Amino acid sequence: MVKPKQKPVVIGVTGGSGSGKTTVSRKIFNELSNYSIMILQQDSYYKDQSNMTMAQRKKVNYDHPMAFDYDLIIQQLKQLLNYQPIEKPVYDYNQFTRSKETIHQDPREVIILDGILILDDERLRDLMDIKVFVDTDDDIRLIRRIERDMHERGRSLDSIIKQYLTTVKPMYHQFVEPTKRYADIIVPEGGENQVAIDLLTTKMRAILRSRGNQQIKQNFDSTI
Repeated sequence: MVKPKQKPVVIGVTGGSGSGKTTVSRKIFNELSNYSIMILQQDSYYKDQSNMTMAQRKKVNYDHPMAFDYDLIIQQLKQLLNYQPIEKPVYDYNQFTRSKETIHQDPREVIILDGILILDDERLRDLMDIKVFVDTDDDIRLIRRIERDMHERGRSLDSIIKQYLTTVKPMYHQFVEPTKRYADIIVPEGGENQVAIDLLTTKMRAILRSRGNQQIKQNFDSTI
């Protein structure tokens, strides 16, 4: 791949758990698939907790800013912005800690940064070109979270509801929702809002055309 003269474009997509932010990210990814593009998920950057017991790990509030390794995600995002590859961490949800494995990620010209608290850290915000907040009603987010956690993570309904009421919902209103003020664009109802997604992708194409990247194609498989 020919190295462009300008740094990659970074679009941050955030919102509460179950808001549809990942659906928005994937739709943007698919719409811009003719470009060199990737998705970097904040969930990969939960802190390493291998020094803790399993009982201690299970008590950690994973919806609090302190649960994330901001220093590492900022460091690796800066590497990607300098067209340097990274070894992206892998989080093991069964062990409640970071896996020993990593995923090799080559740089791309468009980086979609996806996560519930990506706008909480000013250093991270400053690296984004466009900041998007996906705004979805609490009840809808709860239903989506139940469906996801039961089917994808094998969790019980009782445990999902308990976690939602004790940490997810209060942390959303304390830490996630206030970051809405930093957003350039607010998207109601997530991936169902095709008009907003069309506007976002149109804006992204305009930015890329202005940088002279409209002819740069993706010559390798992108991983999400």
